Amino acid sequence: MHSDTAPAARSGAAGAAPEGPDPDGPAAPAPTWDPQQYLRHAGHRARPFLDLLARIPELPAAPARIADLGCGPGNVTALLSERWPDARVSGYDLSPEMLRRAEAEYAGPTPGGGSLDFRHGDLAGWTPGETYDLIVSNAALQWVPGHAGSFARWIDGLRPGGTFAFQIPGNFTAPSHRLLAELCDTARWRERLGGHGARYVHILDPGEYLDRLTGLGCAADVWETTYHQLLQGPDPVLDWVKGTALRPVLTALGDDRAAVEDFLAEYREVLREAYPAGPCGTVFPFRRVFAVARKEARAC
Repeated sequence: MHSDTAPAARSGAAGAAPEGPDPDGPAAPAPTWDPQQYLRHAGHRARPFLDLLARIPELPAAPARIADLGCGPGNVTALLSERWPDARVSGYDLSPEMLRRAEAEYAGPTPGGGSLDFRHGDLAGWTPGETYDLIVSNAALQWVPGHAGSFARWIDGLRPGGTFAFQIPGNFTAPSHRLLAELCDTARWRERLGGHGARYVHILDPGEYLDRLTGLGCAADVWETTYHQLLQGPDPVLDWVKGTALRPVLTALGDDRAAVEDFLAEYREVLREAYPAGPCGTVFPFRRVFAVARKEARAC
């Protein structure tokens, strides 16, 4: 999944089908992911995962057993094998497109004696089928409404002293997302796209994540960072969200190329005003929330 909203490079794609525009109606179809588009900003998308990885403590067993929830195209999953060369690492994702890319690029034995494999998995219902030393998720849980309710069973699947760690976008009130939601709710687009731009009310504040994790008996470290990313090229913010937040919209519009072009033209104009290009590129602030929770350590 890793979607930055995310997917990257994960960094990611979606590990669960997004919430439908009408919670009382049928769920929207899972978005179709484009690994190549997602990886166009691979460096920026991978940086939060590297910052998360640096804070993960020593794992309780060697070789370690690791799960990456929402592995996307597998580029950051491979970083886990670099950190723990003899580990058995499995990446889980809902997107067939992302899994095909990950398997083609990264699956198989690793130079350190470990292995890397990729499996279909919907994070909304994923339950550990074995004991893990590390369960990690990079830019994926924003696609899983009520994801904090899964923390208990994921932590139950850890070995004592094991770690659950994730980073999640926290930019859903930023202009990129606010303008997308407003455009989807205009008279022209409401019938087809109403609700597609406003899915992320289930993202918790850092303090709420801390309370949840310590309440489950973990020693938890939770923090947030805003990366002021300098993007290059024409309309780079539009290009960024084409790989993540726009995927449900583009999926909903399907093969109606005229509608796609019209929607992108309207969205492009408001993004240009919100994120003006400067002499060295376009500044795109991006807030992320991080958590590292170690099982069965003193919480306080």
